[in-house]
Formats: sequence, C-alpha cells, structure tokens
Amino acid sequence: MKKAIILLTFFFGLKAFSQSVSGYWYGAANVKSKSSANNYLVELIIHQDRTLVRGVINYYFKKTFRSIKVNGNYNSLTRQLTLFNIPVTYHGSIENLEVDCMMDFGATLRVAKAGSNLTGAFQAKPEYRNGCADINFNLHLNADISKEDSILHAIKVYKETNQVWRPTYEDTLVAVNIIPRKVENYVIDAEYKERENIVSKEITVTSDSLNVDFFDNGEVDGDSISIFYNDKLIAFNRILSTKAVHFKVALDTTREVNEVTMFADNLGSIPPNTALMVVTDGKKRYEIPMASNLQQNATLQIRRKKK
Repeated sequence: MKKAIILLTFFFGLKAFSQSVSGYWYGAANVKSKSSANNYLVELIIHQDRTLVRGVINYYFKKTFRSIKVNGNYNSLTRQLTLFNIPVTYHGSIENLEVDCMMDFGATLRVAKAGSNLTGAFQAKPEYRNGCADINFNLHLNADISKEDSILHAIKVYKETNQVWRPTYEDTLVAVNIIPRKVENYVIDAEYKERENIVSKEITVTSDSLNVDFFDNGEVDGDSISIFYNDKLIAFNRILSTKAVHFKVALDTTREVNEVTMFADNLGSIPPNTALMVVTDGKKRYEIPMASNLQQNATLQIRRKKK
C-alpha cells in the first residue's frame, strides 16, 4: 500500500510538472481582422510559482522591438494562463506614429508528445475595444533551453526596451559582408554534424538570389554565430549586433529546398543565442526570429516559387 501511494505521488508530481507554463515560448501573433495582414513575432519568457506567473514578453512589429515585464496567474486545472496590462503596438500604426493598445494575454496550455503550445489571444482592455482587434497567437515551447536558472536569469537582467529598428544602407556597408563560398573550420564542421537542425520557418520566394541579414534581437549580449548554407560553412565566429551580418545567396536550382542554418558559437550573456534574420527577395521581406543553442541549430528552409 505504501509503495502504491509513493508511485501515485510520483505520477501526479510528474503530471503537475509537465503542465507548468515556465519556459521560453516562441511564435507568431496575427491580427483578427479581414482587412489586416499585420503580424507580430513573439517571445515569452515566464516563471511559474504555484498560481503566480512573472516574466518578460518580447515582440517585433514592423520595425519596432518591445521588451516588457509581465505578471499574471495560471490555473492548472483549466490550464489557463492570463497576463495583464500589456502595451501592444496598434496594428494600424504608421511609421513614426505608433499607438499602444492596453491588452491582456489569455492562453490555454496544450501538452503533447510532439511539444507544448500556448494558444490564445491578446484582448484589448474594455476602454480600448472599439479600435483594437484581438491578436491571435500560437506559441511553441523550446523545452531544451527552458531551464529554471536560465529563465530566472533572463527575468533578472530584464531592461524595458522600446527600440525602433532602422537598418540603413550604411549599416550593411560597415557590417561584415560575407561572400557565400565554402570556408574551412574543422572544429565547427564537426560540432555542426553533432547538433540537431530545427526548422524555424519555411518561406517561398520568387527570386533566384536573396539578401540575408542577421541582427541581434533585443539587447546586444555577445552572441556569436556561424552560418551554413546547404550544410556548407560560409562564415564563422560572427558577432551579432545592431549592424547586419550581411550576405547574398544564389539558390541552388537543382534542390527543391535550400537551407540557411544558424549555428551557435556561444550563448552570449543571456541564453539562448537569438537573432533576427531578415530575408529579401526583391519583392518581399521576411523577418524570422532564430534561436539556437549548443545542442540545436536553427534552420530557414527556402523554396523557389514555381513559374
């Protein structure tokens, strides 16, 4: 009987732990409006202590990066997470004139073998509902980097940020321009093969050549990356900053899918190693948040639109 009680206690302890919302969550948020195609890229770092939750939410919208401290609660019975009073840039804002909507974050935790998700919406406070539409999101847990020490450190070093990012032509001139040809670094090549490639996003482009830029997303914290194109190392030990690591690639037309992969040389002072990857094909611009660590690489898959 005693043994059975111990086993049941252990089982329910595991179940409760698996339903915790603590961790690093990433994903996209989209405005619930037929007339708007605006979307937000969201990173949520939260720590749960019983029913109370605290953390940091970072998001990109157009050319703006925001980092905001958040507080709320979590109901483990209903798996409902609520974060209160978050200033979210109004989706109809124009450049140089951005307006905030005060919103609450409401999400449901879904746990599966394939991974955990937070699905829900930012919803405007009553006084903002006439003009601010709901913003639906689906955030994915990065379980590999969701260690308690890392989460608490990220919350501790938080600094409120509201940056307008305007990379100019001069920015890319003074940054490192990479000529995408294979380079040799046997140590990085060997480590690359030992790590798992995780697809961060897949895009379909109309051009045979692309401009690619990497920026540190948020606070510059010493992140260093190496870059692979179709599993071939084309640059190593590049420090991420507000100035671009810039290169142009020609798509290999013999391949159905081309891949640009970000390899973490280190984790910087605030793990994991994160970057904003900007891809332009002449007609369209893509902004992709990338996160890699010492076990996993972040990969962008690129398909050429069929004529």
